Amino acid sequence: MGGIREVEAPLPELTLEITQDRLNAYCTASGDHNPLHWDAEFAAATQFGGIIAHGMLTLALVSRMMAAAYGQAWLESGSLRTRFKGAAYLGDWVASRGSVTKEEERDGYRLVTCAVAVVNGENGEELVTGTATVKLP
Repeated sequence: MGGIREVEAPLPELTLEITQDRLNAYCTASGDHNPLHWDAEFAAATQFGGIIAHGMLTLALVSRMMAAAYGQAWLESGSLRTRFKGAAYLGDWVASRGSVTKEEERDGYRLVTCAVAVVNGENGEELVTGTATVKLP
């Protein structure tokens, strides 16, 4: 088994605006028609106080970021461990953030570990945090 190398290389940042059209399209694509994502009156009466994005829609930014950095290797061997910490609201811009934190040489491949997050682009609030790993040849 090879050595472990600690690194801090940034990953490409991606952004996404939370719009009602985008939420409606995600409702249709995912089958998740919870009124929290499209009914302003319903959403106003919840703990969130308004319409919020699907958690998986915001998390998808992390996967897109990892695919941009690692391509097919991410699609074939990537894994995520994340935690939802906040919600994205209509009109918010959200951004992926990430950096390589460790690289390990294993039996014929390199295992890359990254710290990942989705943040509110307006105020920097962390909405999703976690780690992503990918095997590279």
